[in-house]
Amino acid sequence: MNQTNTCFAKFVLSLSFITLLASCGGGGGGGPSGGSDTTTAPNAQTPAAAGAVILKAPVLSFNDTGLNVTDGVTSNGRWGVESQGIDWEFSLDQGASWTRGSGAFFEVAGDGAKMIWVRARDDAGNTSEIVRVNCVLDTTPPAAVAISGQSEGVTNTFKLSGIEPGARWEYSLDEQSSWSAGLGSALGTLGNHLSRVWLRQVDMAGNVSTAQGFDLQNPSVLSHEASGVPLMPSTLAPNLQTYLIHGVVVSGDADYISWDIPKGQQLMSVRLVQYVSEDAVAFYALQPSKVFDAGVNVSRMLVYGHMGPIDLARNVLADVPKSKLGEGPMTLWFQQTGSLPTRYAIEVILSPA
Repeated sequence: MNQTNTCFAKFVLSLSFITLLASCGGGGGGGPSGGSDTTTAPNAQTPAAAGAVILKAPVLSFNDTGLNVTDGVTSNGRWGVESQGIDWEFSLDQGASWTRGSGAFFEVAGDGAKMIWVRARDDAGNTSEIVRVNCVLDTTPPAAVAISGQSEGVTNTFKLSGIEPGARWEYSLDEQSSWSAGLGSALGTLGNHLSRVWLRQVDMAGNVSTAQGFDLQNPSVLSHEASGVPLMPSTLAPNLQTYLIHGVVVSGDADYISWDIPKGQQLMSVRLVQYVSEDAVAFYALQPSKVFDAGVNVSRMLVYGHMGPIDLARNVLADVPKSKLGEGPMTLWFQQTGSLPTRYAIEVILSPA
């Protein structure tokens, strides 16, 4: 291919790439909650009239509040416009009519799919290329999840229903000050420490439902002190993906809890999510076995170490190869060697392998 043909091929490829990205879900970054992240829509190319002055196209951005910053779903209808001192206008009907903008943003109202066009324009009627984006505005909170509780062995199971497609559910242990995401369609709890758990759902756009609180100290909810016998651990109910193990330990009173990782699943995370004690150090270990018979032989433990306030939210399996987290039994040992009682809660999450 000669040099002219090579340049032409690169130009065609560039236009194809621009067209592919011309949606509000096509860029951006950040975490699932959106926060202060912005997604910038690149310019869609439009031919200019012969002899016309072409203005520099504005930069259009929005705050993607959704769980996925590439799906173009948001609860925030505010769009930022950077036009480098040039007047700009926008259209919500594919260019049939245009509204003059002012300042650095405009608001889009009304839930549903949106086709937004923005361009720069001067007093002489010259315009820029049009920036085109498609998105979905959703400002309606989802309904509260329906929850039914029951006991399975020594596990309390809260089954959730009414979760919208693409939504997730979350739980809170600190009276809604912070939230953690769960997996699956139920939450299993085993222990005798936690007093209340709050549950809610978050839809694709980031809207949250009304939270529901459940009293874990209610007589209708099973309170279970985890086994202190390493060869007879308490057992979590099967076929769930999100568990909360909670209890109170002190010197001479360790907790042993086991669970099975079914075929097609893997142990995704084990995290300390609550720790209340004057003693800042406790001990944990995981053994891939139905019982904890490793004693103090750390070579038979999957992971082990200290746990305390500095370890909150840390996944202790972060450096463990996935090949060691698949199908099979697992037993947790949690212990306080000091004389001061320690109240704790540990989250266990299983995910598809």
